[in-house]
Amino acid sequence: QVQLVESGGGLVQPGGSLRLSCAASGDIDSINVMGWFRQAPGKQRELVATIFNEGTTQYATSVKGRFTLSRDNAGNTVYLQMNSLRPEDTAVYYCNAFVRVRSESAVRGYWGQGTQVTVSS
Repeated sequence: QVQLVESGGGLVQPGGSLRLSCAASGDIDSINVMGWFRQAPGKQRELVATIFNEGTTQYATSVKGRFTLSRDNAGNTVYLQMNSLRPEDTAVYYCNAFVRVRSESAVRGYWGQGTQVTVSS
């Protein structure tokens, strides 16, 4: 019904930058909220940043001032610009969206497959 396709992960040195993208497609009527979570080895998945339908954004305290979440005009693709990366940012990053599915008139949550971000010298 709905697919989230992520791209942009990789290996970067401390202080470097990466940009993640997540494109939603399928039976979409509207997207209520869309964003990124991350999960480091041995840790719980945590919220990184999210953007609501009206444009409001929220960030984890640990990434404020370093990460910026934006979206395209259609609202189906979000971009996470990550600057001043630190080793502790190393994790698998997952795209998440709550979507109103057109054929069901219901809101459902979806996850992407995850993309690895490694910050290391």
